[in-house]
Amino acid sequence: MVEELALAEDVVAACTTAAAWALTEPDLITALDAAHRIEQRLAAIKLTLVRELDGRGTATVQGASSTAVWLRDRLHLGVGAARRLVELAAALDIAPPRVRDALAGGAVDVEQVRVIADTVATVHTTAGPEAADKAVGVLVDWAAQFDATLLRRLGTRILDHVAPEIADAAAEAALRVAESRAARDRHVTVSEHSDGRLRLSGILDAEAAAVLRAAIGPLTAPSGPDDNRTPGQRRHDALADVCRLALRTGDLPENGGDPTQVVVTTTYDGLTRQLGTGALDTGLHLSAQTVRRLACDAAILPAVLNGAGQPLDVGRQRRLVTGPLRRALVLRDRGCAFPGCDRPAHWCDAHHIQHWTNGGPTSLANAVLLCGYHHRHLHHSDWTVELGNDGHPQFTPPAWLDPERLPRRNHYHRRT
Repeated sequence: MVEELALAEDVVAACTTAAAWALTEPDLITALDAAHRIEQRLAAIKLTLVRELDGRGTATVQGASSTAVWLRDRLHLGVGAARRLVELAAALDIAPPRVRDALAGGAVDVEQVRVIADTVATVHTTAGPEAADKAVGVLVDWAAQFDATLLRRLGTRILDHVAPEIADAAAEAALRVAESRAARDRHVTVSEHSDGRLRLSGILDAEAAAVLRAAIGPLTAPSGPDDNRTPGQRRHDALADVCRLALRTGDLPENGGDPTQVVVTTTYDGLTRQLGTGALDTGLHLSAQTVRRLACDAAILPAVLNGAGQPLDVGRQRRLVTGPLRRALVLRDRGCAFPGCDRPAHWCDAHHIQHWTNGGPTSLANAVLLCGYHHRHLHHSDWTVELGNDGHPQFTPPAWLDPERLPRRNHYHRRT
């Protein structure tokens, strides 16, 4: 074997310097197919060698704590990849001959072998050895048509083909086990960074995952041709929009349902002059620009503080676009008024055209509906907005985008 592998290595090495550009397209495809088959055959040989080394205890003889650790150092693998290699070698060792032959012949790849081994083991436990033998043939045939991901998905219904008499009952039992596991494993972890950002991680059960997808899915599409956010950034903004909507509903317990649940403290002069920062009730600070944007659709509660910063008198909120005024704004704009945006009205903030901090009134003539993304965009870009002669908002793009700076309107929402 050593001599044969040395010869194969020389042949493969010669191919690495061959000029692929000189091949015709049919020859390129043929060469690709051949390279893939060789890769799978080499994988079969590699797994056989790993299994033999593991069985002999070579790793411990050479001072390693396990075969996976020894492979990590020997082949410069990650410990996870090395462990999976040992596990797959063991699975292939007890796999039916047809599976080993399929890998050695290049008909399947190592990931498909992993799926086949897992599925056959499940069938053996559920329906017995005869059904497991049938499953091997079905799965190897499927592997010639489907990749490992789809093969695993199809494998969940393998009993329909090899043991139909128990398939429904087994599927129901597996579903109950999966739901129990999902209920046990469900969690969300919120880790706070020192700068106020949060890192979210966790596992949602199937129902919660479907709800999340339904809630943020319509909001994750690009909002227009100038939307250069990454998919991850769009999902971030969609989740924030969903939370804002929940705050507006008034249905949350205790202090829920009002945008002022996010408390920002700043000075009047700092807000009007865009100079001072704002402090969250968590102690973290926001830039003056961010405070100004949040103030567009938030309650302002003036407070008189003593020299030690203790509140002596807190007034009532003012200039919030709400009630009849917001209803009139929704009737006029029907949704985000930014050109090309399809966000509905209930996802939108009320933006003061002339900022309230600059003396702008809280009125229909000085307000426009904007979704969260375009509200931020308007505050951080050179776009401007005004009402046209017909009383509907129109937006003027920056000169770099349109040198003529022709006003644009949102034609997505039907006007009446």
